[in-house]
Amino acid sequence: MSTAARERHLPTFVVVTIAGLFGLFYAFVVWSSVALLIQQVNGPLGLNGLGWFVYILPIVFPLVAFGVAFAIGARRRAGEFSLALLTGLTVSAAFWLAIVGYGTTSYGLYGG
Repeated sequence: MSTAARERHLPTFVVVTIAGLFGLFYAFVVWSSVALLIQQVNGPLGLNGLGWFVYILPIVFPLVAFGVAFAIGARRRAGEFSLALLTGLTVSAAFWLAIVGYGTTSYGLYGG
């Protein structure tokens, strides 16, 4: 069985431009996660091991989501590529909000 190789629909500069613009938003999510981690570490109780794990997850997750969205959409048309990156960004932001909510209600993360 032979599968035909999918040809690229976009020039490289368009892929770089779209990925760069969305990359700024992904970087903002990562930067917000780093700020949240620093804020919780310097808080009155500090973090235990589970707290470190939980607050490092939203730093790593947007990077993985960007990589997956880029891999899925890079060989597609511009609109489909943008939608793939937007979906990854939306999932990353929802994950960040879930971690913020979990951190506010779970006292088992603090006191390390």
